[in-house]
Amino acid sequence: QAALLEAMQEHQVTTGGVRHMLPEPFFVLATRNPIEQEGTYPLPEAQLDRFMFEVLVDYPSEAEEFAIVRQTTAEAGAAIETVLSRDDLVRLQAMVRRVPVADHVIRYAMQFSRLTRQPLGRRRNAPGHQVPVPDFIREYVSWGAGPRASQYLILGARARAVLQGRTSAGIQDVKAVAGPVLRHRIITSFNAESEGITADDIIHRLAEMIPADPGELAGKDGFPDVFRAADAH
Repeated sequence: QAALLEAMQEHQVTTGGVRHMLPEPFFVLATRNPIEQEGTYPLPEAQLDRFMFEVLVDYPSEAEEFAIVRQTTAEAGAAIETVLSRDDLVRLQAMVRRVPVADHVIRYAMQFSRLTRQPLGRRRNAPGHQVPVPDFIREYVSWGAGPRASQYLILGARARAVLQGRTSAGIQDVKAVAGPVLRHRIITSFNAESEGITADDIIHRLAEMIPADPGELAGKDGFPDVFRAADAH
């Protein structure tokens, strides 16, 4: 697991004291089955946090299943054509990081992460660490999202803007990627499990209560008061 963590975070592998840089592009895809878990071990939170997205794969639609059956049971499989070269993909990845993001959009993304957690230990009352936490978060969340979630919300928003042909990323992009970025980083409590409340339910409620007005987000230290919106629920 240590080697996998190093590869995912540093894009390198160290063996025998020798560091080997991994070729770009490098990324890790993994699957997990929510039904059959016998003989397997869940990934620790530190390793889950290295994954940018958790994408829920549902059953295919009737039309999709028809296409799957038709293509996979024919005499010859469908030919796979090149869509992008390796160099094209590397250039696109670099382009994503150059997409402009306004400060108020970054603050909006940070609220999704910071409102799911509480400062710990001696930093609890330190300046800049006093983040108000809604009551439903205290009740339903055992462990919240860390700073890497804020980073991935912005990276995901930038990538979505590029895919849609826009020159900047906005709040709507952050909202669109909030589920895949946060659902595996929010550890729900026993109360949430007993009431059937999922991480996606919590993310949806946060999206409803966090203000999206640039005037409330730009040029301010700390965060707007979200409790009036929370009380409405």
